Parts: sequence; C-alpha cells; structure tokens
Amino acid sequence: MTFGATQTGTGTRDTGALSGQDSSPGADSTPLRRCLATGDQGSKDELLRFVVSPDGILVFDVAGRLPGRGLWLKAGRDMIDTATSKRLFSKAAREAVKVPDNILALVVAGLKRRCLDRLGLARRAGLVAVGFEKVRAQASTGRTVLILEAIGGAKGGRRKLTSLAPEAPVIDVFTGEELGQALGRDHAVHVSLEADSLTDVLVTEAKRYTGVAF
Repeated sequence: MTFGATQTGTGTRDTGALSGQDSSPGADSTPLRRCLATGDQGSKDELLRFVVSPDGILVFDVAGRLPGRGLWLKAGRDMIDTATSKRLFSKAAREAVKVPDNILALVVAGLKRRCLDRLGLARRAGLVAVGFEKVRAQASTGRTVLILEAIGGAKGGRRKLTSLAPEAPVIDVFTGEELGQALGRDHAVHVSLEADSLTDVLVTEAKRYTGVAF
C-alpha cells in the first residue's frame, strides 16, 4: 500500500456523533461520526473535524480538540468542495458560517504539519531509522512496519528496501527537505519505523493528508 498522489483518500470526517451529539462511541468503542457530505459513518480518527468560532468562522480542528460541536467530513478535497458549495456547514450548525476562501489550503497545511510532527515524535521515541543502510538493517530484522520515501528519491534504492519489508505501507508524499526537517537534519530520502502506537497514528494521518492533498 502506497500513500501517494495517485491514491484516492479513504479517510472520513466528523460531523457530530451519530445520535447528533459529539461523543457517541461505536459498538467497538471507537467513536463514530457522520460525514456531512455523504451521510456515511466513520471513525473520528479518520475524519476531518471542523468547528465554528464565536464570530461565525469555520475553523479546521486538525487535532480534534477544539471546543464546540464538531462538523465532520470524509478526508477528500471533493468533500470540502461539496460542503462549501452546498452550505452544509451552515445547515449543520444552524447558523450562518463563513468558510474561508483558502479552507482547502488550510486543511492541507495543517495535516502535513501534523504528519511531520508525528514523525518527529517517533524519532525521539527511538522508532525511526534514517538513511539507506540503517533502513536496510532495520528491515532485515523484520522490525520495519512503515517506510517513508522522499519524493523524487532513487527508485532502485526504494525497490531494494521495500522488498525487505513487503508488507509495510510506503508513504511517498513528502520531500527530502520536509522529512529531514522533521528528523532534525537537512535532508532524508529513506526512512522507516518500527511498530508502535505512534507509527499507527502516522499512518492514519497520512491517509487523511493524501485524501485532501491530491
């Protein structure tokens, strides 16, 4: 599985709990929300949450923690377009809501920053290998569960590494400079992670990001 420009987003957005409240759990204890645009249910961790500020402006809640009633959408740029053009935010909030003209750009930037922040946390937790030789060493032990490859990186090196961890998802939507900055260096092409809850979160965030960015 590769998260890249050719992948269709599969995440979902939070438009409030299924009962109309903002905190109803699903049968498996995972909180579920309903997408404003489609009516489909989804995990709130996979959805995009928006809230309305006191002055009536729509705000993207990238971390899902801002106060107020959540307005949820699936993680797709077409979902944002539909909700905006059909005034679904105003209908769900039952008040006039001002949607910023650059709302899509704000969502994309927020999700990119969140992905790279989570990568930095994983590095500090000792889960990350950086560079061809270190990634190969980690993958050779069977500990690699996620691979990140910089945009424009050498395909030969990528093939060699992914062949050592064929079941590991590959995230290839960030530049070498962006990966490097997240990892405290100038540049990074090959990055891999071991199993951990932080790694799981990064995969989820990458799905949300690719859903709206491409």
